Amino acid sequence: MKKLLLINGPNLNMLGTREPEIYGLTTLPEIVKMVRARAEQMGLAVEPFQSNHEGGLIDFIQAEYQKANGIIINPGALTHYGYSLRDCLAGTGLPVVEVHLSNIQKREEWRKISVLTDICIGLISGMGVEGYLMALEHFKDE
Repeated sequence: MKKLLLINGPNLNMLGTREPEIYGLTTLPEIVKMVRARAEQMGLAVEPFQSNHEGGLIDFIQAEYQKANGIIINPGALTHYGYSLRDCLAGTGLPVVEVHLSNIQKREEWRKISVLTDICIGLISGMGVEGYLMALEHFKDE
């Protein structure tokens, strides 16, 4: 069974209460539950992790990447300045799909820049929670 790392960065633990007009009312545990259920239907396993610290994300990736077949990541604000996270992801050699709940291209200017996108095989932005489920589709047949 293929294993995917489902990684969520800073402040995503606050989903459901943090700016619901932008990010919706669905909590991170609810997202993880939905992703796991869909992944199971596809014959995939998901290992979730969230941290508000870039180093925590890097430590998790380095500890788990050799047991994984791919990564789905919502890096939160690290999207825009997380160069050490970028280097870590690139160093794994795994396919990475970047996910954002909101459309970062329709937000503030600084949110339009991602330091991760060029090392990712795909970017899903602005599709809400469905974006996580869409990311699974890539790994289904790979």
